[in-house]
Amino acid sequence: MVSQKVYKGKMPEKDMIIPGDPKGLPDDFLKVIVFIDNAYLLRLKNYLFKDKFKYSIKTFIDSLCFKQRLVAEKIFLYDAPPFQSRKTTEKEDEKRRKYDEYADIFRKQGIILREGRTQRIKIGNEFVFRQKGVDMLLGIDMVAVKEDFPEIKRIILLSGDSDFVPVIEKLRKQNIQVFLWTYFEKNRESAFSKSNELIKKIHNENTFRISKEDFEKCKLK
Repeated sequence: MVSQKVYKGKMPEKDMIIPGDPKGLPDDFLKVIVFIDNAYLLRLKNYLFKDKFKYSIKTFIDSLCFKQRLVAEKIFLYDAPPFQSRKTTEKEDEKRRKYDEYADIFRKQGIILREGRTQRIKIGNEFVFRQKGVDMLLGIDMVAVKEDFPEIKRIILLSGDSDFVPVIEKLRKQNIQVFLWTYFEKNRESAFSKSNELIKKIHNENTFRISKEDFEKCKLK
């Protein structure tokens, strides 16, 4: 059974160190690399909040790290720009404009944006849009941690995609510890059922269940 990790010794609010700021962090704060499946994070946010909820992903990640006595050395976010026709429509232009605004914010915050592409497929009389190459990029970058960041022994995967199970197994053989940040519910009919194979693959002590409150603390005014 997967259970949410319990954190002891909570620090008083007045003594809290600014999350994500490496200056002044206690020596026992462990450095990690964070890998974010943004399609999953967006789906989760829309599931938990029915209205248009805006929050800071950077603050969100730093806050979760702080709760686990971790500090994000690097944050990678994986997404795909919206589909663009050869002759773009006003709707496509607006979607691209909004995407570029968020991408610019991420880069200014030091978040490394890794992009695949969006494919448009016609099914019947409707178009369906699917991301392509995003999961592959994420998997490649995770496996490359040992070479790209030799001093890092722990990484965080924010996702719920079982396709990453082989990647996690590969990382274990490289002695890289994987923490999973995800969301799950007891209801097996839920889109976020805890029977997910990815959750089963990670040890209980390395699985952290994201909560609605974690988002709310990072809400933009």
